[in-house]
Amino acid sequence: MSDHSHFKLYKPYGYISQMLSNDERQARKKKFLRSLYDFPKGIMAIGRLDEKSEGLLLLTTDGKLSDTINRSGIEKEYYAQVDGMITQEAIEALSKGVQIGFNGKKYLTKPCIVSKLTTVPDLPERSKKLRDDRHGPTTWIRVVIREGKFRQVRKMTSAVGYPTLRLVRIRVGNITLGELQPSEVEKITTTTIASQIIAINSL
Repeated sequence: MSDHSHFKLYKPYGYISQMLSNDERQARKKKFLRSLYDFPKGIMAIGRLDEKSEGLLLLTTDGKLSDTINRSGIEKEYYAQVDGMITQEAIEALSKGVQIGFNGKKYLTKPCIVSKLTTVPDLPERSKKLRDDRHGPTTWIRVVIREGKFRQVRKMTSAVGYPTLRLVRIRVGNITLGELQPSEVEKITTTTIASQIIAINSL
């Protein structure tokens, strides 16, 4: 593992969680991670964030490590800005598990941690402006899950009637976004990955 490279990235809004695309049309129209940094050959994202989501994305050249982390059920923490003033009943429903669509079927999400944030989180301004409060109130919530179905958090908040307007992942295991700004990359060591993700998950 010591020969491998690992990074953490603040994935900006509007980028695909891939280095590039084999689809020429998509490659012309979409933004990919390769344009953000001179990553080494063989680099891959550990898990993904959808195009409209932002925040912490881990990358590695170690495919075995990536697979281990993806299968481990590690905690992933998000801040989500939802449309409307979310109720305690909706928070409790999200915490217990809600039905979402996944691969054309109904899927019941596993119990997770959801709470309302009392203050607006201190996050960098998004590149694409959100609608302002004249269009109605919004609420920030904290969501901690151990699974990662496609667009899961967005589907969960929509299922209880509060669509997500902005979604930022701030933590994977014990690795946090820290002071990273959108598009910034920081190299991390194999020891950090092992101690802050793999080790804590086996406790």
